[in-house]
Amino acid sequence: MRRPGLTLPDWLKRYVAPNIARPFGSLYFEWVDELASREITVGTRMVVAAAREIHDGEVVFVGMRLPLLAFAVAKSTHAPGAVGLYENGVIRELPAEGLIYTMADGPNVSEATSLSDMLSVMGPLAAGRVDLGFLGAAQVDKFGNLNSTHVKAGDDRVVRLPGSGGACDIACLAHRVVVLMKHEPTRLVERVDYITSPGWGAGTGWRDAQGLPRGGPSALITTRGVIRFDAPDREGRLAAYHPGETVEGIVAQTGRRMQVADGCGPTADPSAEEQAAIDTYDPEGFWTG
Repeated sequence: MRRPGLTLPDWLKRYVAPNIARPFGSLYFEWVDELASREITVGTRMVVAAAREIHDGEVVFVGMRLPLLAFAVAKSTHAPGAVGLYENGVIRELPAEGLIYTMADGPNVSEATSLSDMLSVMGPLAAGRVDLGFLGAAQVDKFGNLNSTHVKAGDDRVVRLPGSGGACDIACLAHRVVVLMKHEPTRLVERVDYITSPGWGAGTGWRDAQGLPRGGPSALITTRGVIRFDAPDREGRLAAYHPGETVEGIVAQTGRRMQVADGCGPTADPSAEEQAAIDTYDPEGFWTG
């Protein structure tokens, strides 16, 4: 059985090679290296998990980085009717024509439904017409509150971060929010140092008490798994782990008490259609490598 945390190619080299590689010589290691090139990367798993959060016909505030690719994957597979909004005023009903690094890149502008201004995309958000928004942050706590304003350093210093941008608006006004970030103990914490973008606040009923009309985080997709906020108390629970990870390992790498949802299991591999879309829109693995 493969040890948790080891990729299949690493396991083959470390444990299998001493026993069977000798008769095949260098051919065995060439085969393992080829297998490594096909290994499903963490970036790929995060993109696929994010794409699956998009439902057909939804209006999506796409955001930056991995969601750029996730939207293209969803449009090319299960959600052809989704509409993408971008903070710079771009509205798209078709996936971009190629790899994009930022929302303002040429392929994202070409064939766009609309090229306007920020008000044209923030207006529908305020009116309740955005179903899903993607966000990132430096910290997230157990109720999905996000911090991108400042973090406390160990020597009582405060490190300033870029701030909200449009994230607070999306967190307050989209019907649901999905967060993507690296899974580290200093980032998944009991309580964020500053609430830049509110999640479920202090738990059930908090958003209503603040007068927020809708929304809240539904999922946190990390480099280790997927956390969901659908429990009655709105505390995020581990719902799925990426293959190669374990529940125990993820709990140990979380800077707060991590509860585990019933039925927690591995995230599903990309389908053939999802992988084909990733190969089309990220052929060199810029986002998924």
